[in-house]
Amino acid sequence: MNKKRILVFTVVVVVLAVLVYLQVRTWQKFDWHTFGRETSQVDPLRILFALVVIYVTYFLRAVRWKIFLKPVCRAKLKQLVGPQFIGFTGLALLGRPGELIRPYLIAKKENLTVSSQVAVWTVERIFDIGAFTVLMSVDIFFYGSQLPYPPELRKAAWLLIVMVGGMAGTAYLIKRHGPALSSWLQRKLRRLSPKLADSVCNKISAFGEGLNTVHNTWSFVQLVTVSLAIWLLIAVAYEEILHSYPAGAEAAKLHDLQLPHVLLLMGSSMVGSLLQLPAIGGGSQLATISMMSSPHWFQVPNEVAVSAGMLLWLVTFMACVPAGLILARFEHTSLRKLTQESRLEERQEEPVKT
Repeated sequence: MNKKRILVFTVVVVVLAVLVYLQVRTWQKFDWHTFGRETSQVDPLRILFALVVIYVTYFLRAVRWKIFLKPVCRAKLKQLVGPQFIGFTGLALLGRPGELIRPYLIAKKENLTVSSQVAVWTVERIFDIGAFTVLMSVDIFFYGSQLPYPPELRKAAWLLIVMVGGMAGTAYLIKRHGPALSSWLQRKLRRLSPKLADSVCNKISAFGEGLNTVHNTWSFVQLVTVSLAIWLLIAVAYEEILHSYPAGAEAAKLHDLQLPHVLLLMGSSMVGSLLQLPAIGGGSQLATISMMSSPHWFQVPNEVAVSAGMLLWLVTFMACVPAGLILARFEHTSLRKLTQESRLEERQEEPVKT
């Protein structure tokens, strides 16, 4: 682990420790008996259904990657499903360093360059953000009366729309004028730092290569449809997990949370995931627990909120681990080895600018 990673890891640990401390201080007492009772009474069938739904989203991610690959190869779907599980397992257990496992595995299986699949991964993230923005915007503008703080949420929705619109506009410029934009930025940035100029130029070129995977309008429609389906299914899984708790006095508030509220919880989890530790998470759980238990939001009792927040994380984020480890074993490789190889090969493929 280099100095930069140690510094980032330390900062994340400190920030999470402060957040945990502040959260615990707000809970003047925590009833472990209530926590255990409510957790033990969850409906296993609803949890199982949520788990199946989450596994379906990994299959849909493979379908989406197959659409991305159409311009360059006719990939078989069964070749793309395994890398999804293994890749997300690497992300869950190793943190951000494991993100390159998916593009690396797919590149090897389809005899493509790693940099080209990293570019696809980048475009995939844009579709994910865009799909969630669409769902969140529909949620806020059409069901805002059912949510706390409608005016503030509308402002947040407009901010999100502007941000995604800016990303889409930038992507369009790179797709249409990538080489010219890259050369212009390289000339400007070279005065400050040749290394920075080359790095930015390489990233723009790789991103432009990834955008070429959206080769026609029909492909774009397919990608949007699959992306919306993925995030809608994740929301359904969230709702099933929340409603798996007994409809008693302690968990009654969870049963008041419907799909419009669930999308807000998903948004808080995504923001919290920016502060994650490998294997143990941290940020996403704290964010969802805080929103559920807050008197200003959903007013769920602390014990139930903690239980539900942990269960949401386990099912929607960590549930891929058993399948991913089994598939990695089947591939005769390890997650750490894949992470190291993917980073090494990506660096070797980067063109050197002069």
